[in-house]
Amino acid sequence: MKSAPWLSLLGLANRARKVISGEELVIKEVRSGRAKLVILSQDASENTAKKVKDKCRTYGVPVRIVENRELLGHAIGKEARVVVALSDNGFANKLFTLLD
Repeated sequence: MKSAPWLSLLGLANRARKVISGEELVIKEVRSGRAKLVILSQDASENTAKKVKDKCRTYGVPVRIVENRELLGHAIGKEARVVVALSDNGFANKLFTLLD
């Protein structure tokens, strides 16, 4: 499998401590206004996806969808992750364009 550029950039953002993972922590970051971009796994449960998307829509945070939770978790060096948020504008803007 060829590595997508966004995977490397997300890993770099994680090492720079600009990535928050986990549903509740991401929701908290969105509410506080610190989340600049949310990345959601396509295989997230309906309830989780709706909650995250609705919260992001309310607070004006863009959401991008990726293939699966294993890929998202692997990108940040952890086990499967359903949702992550970026708290840095530079990383968020670049990932936003790479995931379009």
